[in-house]
Amino acid sequence: MRAAIYARYSSNNQREASIEDQVRICKAYIAREQWSLEKVYSDAAISGATTLRPGYQKLLEAARNGALDLVVAESLDRLSRDQEDIAALYKQLTFSGVALVTLADGKVNELHVGLKGTMNALYLKDLADKTRRGLEGRVRQGRSGGGNAFGYDVVHETGPDGQITRGNRRINGAEAQTVVAIFESFVRGKSPRAIAYGLNAEGVPGPGGRQWSDTTIRGHHARRTGILRNELYVGRLVWNRQRYIKDPRTGKRLARPNPESEWVIHEVPALRIVDQELWQKVQSRLGSIREKPGVQKARSTRFWENRRPRHILTGLTKCAICESDFVSIGRDYLACSAARRKGTCDNKRSIRRSVLEELIVNALKRNLMAPELVKVFITEYHAELNRLNREQEQAITNKSKSLGTVARKIDGLYDAIADGLRTAGLKAKLEQLEDEKATLEAEIASSKTPAPRLHPNLAELYRRKVAELHENLRDPSTRSEAIELLRGLINEVVLYPTDTGFEIELVGEIAKMIALPGGSGSAKSNLNECSVKVVAGVGFEPTTFRL
Repeated sequence: MRAAIYARYSSNNQREASIEDQVRICKAYIAREQWSLEKVYSDAAISGATTLRPGYQKLLEAARNGALDLVVAESLDRLSRDQEDIAALYKQLTFSGVALVTLADGKVNELHVGLKGTMNALYLKDLADKTRRGLEGRVRQGRSGGGNAFGYDVVHETGPDGQITRGNRRINGAEAQTVVAIFESFVRGKSPRAIAYGLNAEGVPGPGGRQWSDTTIRGHHARRTGILRNELYVGRLVWNRQRYIKDPRTGKRLARPNPESEWVIHEVPALRIVDQELWQKVQSRLGSIREKPGVQKARSTRFWENRRPRHILTGLTKCAICESDFVSIGRDYLACSAARRKGTCDNKRSIRRSVLEELIVNALKRNLMAPELVKVFITEYHAELNRLNREQEQAITNKSKSLGTVARKIDGLYDAIADGLRTAGLKAKLEQLEDEKATLEAEIASSKTPAPRLHPNLAELYRRKVAELHENLRDPSTRSEAIELLRGLINEVVLYPTDTGFEIELVGEIAKMIALPGGSGSAKSNLNECSVKVVAGVGFEPTTFRL
């Protein structure tokens, strides 16, 4: 029996040696059972409340691929603490013919899944309640409820009992000056983006040592996030503004705002950085911006509730200079996020998304029409067609044999009746066989004659299918599937700015499908330069595609 071990520890009162201990006792169990250990899968410092764990996902993939017969773990909660996830795991392993064994319970069955899953779910809920109760107590003492804000240092002090007191903070002088400068610049009329540009140009490190962006400064109105909305700067500690709920579809935690009646507010005057007058001026300007007609009109559409369409290159396009993502600007343009939002990249040029997508799709279409690829398609098409035809012919042959067997049985019953045999079951048996014979005859008669082994116009069929690539991307009924197929071929698209436009590098399986003259044949292949020009009022338009 081929066995795999899964081990995990969370960051809650555990350590890396926990995985070693789990693996050690699981190996001993496998040795006693005389099974064959194939591989060990593990996840360190990751909660069991989520399935988005690299080791866990690799274990499932191995099970689906038929590489395992058994999964061994110390206990069921090492695999997951979520009741629904445990049931789903058991269902997937059972479908793949893989047994689940734990040292605590032996071979896991439906009863274990129900009882243990419920116990683990209750444990998580109880742990969450206790954690929240502890955090609330710390906040009411004026200490941090988790995380830290820019402008402060975390202080660990040793109490009279020798225990380390956590959650205390003190003002960081240098960062506090930056906070005041941001508030004053905003009051003078500077936009959050302009402030971010200036701070990055001066080399001032942002929160966590990262670069500044406009959203870091502006934040979110409803969630009270961002430098300009952080009430800690006026000595007011606010906790429990939001809660996190796991999305059952993705397993990711999503923030949900809590009503203000549930907020916990504690005054901490010793942590005030911004005076009240400056704070009020900033909040007044934020409010006036929010009440502008243009902003009100945009908010009235509730645009955030509309799911943005997924494009071929969503999340795949990178800037070659700073490695930042190319993001949407305006309606149909892509540009470097670091250049537009932080001012830390010199790549200011933008490109139409439609132009870039058209370029890639056209390159793929053109190269798929190469004679050698058409030949491969014809060969594979014939092989698949012949396989289907053989299966259909074999099915007809099997039904014909069954029909012959049924006919002989019927003839035997007729002979028995002719010889004077009369029983109650004989008539029923005869009727059953006659029904079976009629069904087989109908199925054989309705079976289609296998198609010819060679398709006379297959090359033209292939050309037509390739030509339909654009139509499939435009047709709402096939667009999603076509996009996902293309995205599966692309790891990333890197844009190098040139004097005339962009040089584009495709990385992924698609690079192997787009054979370029003089290419190196490596995993990364460059598209020849695509020249683009600025057209007033329109933007970048393609002038040449030298592929």
